[in-house]
Amino acid sequence: MWRSSSSSCLICLEKKPNSDFFKIEGCSHRYCLTCMKKHIEVKLLRGILPKCPHANCKSDLKFDRCKVFLSHKLIEIMIQLLIEASIPVSEKVYCPFPKCSALMSKSIGVEIVDSGGRRCVKCEELFCIDCKVPWHEGIICSEYRIRNPDPPVDELKLIALADYNLWRRCKKCSSMIELDDGCYHMTCRCGYEFCYVCGAEWMITGPSCSCPLWVEQN
Repeated sequence: MWRSSSSSCLICLEKKPNSDFFKIEGCSHRYCLTCMKKHIEVKLLRGILPKCPHANCKSDLKFDRCKVFLSHKLIEIMIQLLIEASIPVSEKVYCPFPKCSALMSKSIGVEIVDSGGRRCVKCEELFCIDCKVPWHEGIICSEYRIRNPDPPVDELKLIALADYNLWRRCKKCSSMIELDDGCYHMTCRCGYEFCYVCGAEWMITGPSCSCPLWVEQN
């Protein structure tokens, strides 16, 4: 049986040789190499691990196959995102120092210096893993919280700046997220998906909220 040696890409709609297509493992969806390269780059620059671009498909794109498209910088970004994705949400902890904010695992790779005290693997500063603040040496956590019922000054400044710039805080890991452009369906680096308008969790079937933006689209 004769078979065509070319196909049309479902993204750009251009007809190209079959040899110029990227077949995704796990779902067998196919897109031209040019469109896949753009898709992967855009996702990585937004801090999101790329998946199959087909509607409602959740197939992951394999690093070994993606790296042929990527610059050295984007390869580093993807490796970091894969490391972050490998840590369960319940195990994730972030350095509380604003200039660092490195991601770590509570049980792996964090040096224990005292009961509750940890050393950041990146900036090497000490912090309390329970209170999520710089290390309060000589003061137990309950006493520290009594003495410091209000957020630190830096935290208050961040909250004020976030309110002014309309940033949103992830409900899972408390990271601040800024939307530059594009869809209001946000995916935090911890994997939590939510509506940027109101913060409601984004379900598999779509937003769990009734924001006018989504109501109008539907």
